[in-house]
Amino acid sequence: MKYGRIRDLREDHDLTQARVAELIGLYTTTYKRYESGLREIPFDIAIALAKLYRVSLDYLAGRTNDPHGTAN
Repeated sequence: MKYGRIRDLREDHDLTQARVAELIGLYTTTYKRYESGLREIPFDIAIALAKLYRVSLDYLAGRTNDPHGTAN
């Protein structure tokens, strides 16, 4: 997972870590650990983030640079 990518997406959408945590049903501290790479992001949370930002899971995982595409 590209942790910097979720930070960049959050910032691009002008959201705080607290707001993203609220939107996907997490404690802020838990989300901060995901974003900083201190904790692995569970698949269900990755799906929630992909839906929130309207990007593919491949994009979140760093397998493609196309936000809506899939990896080769």
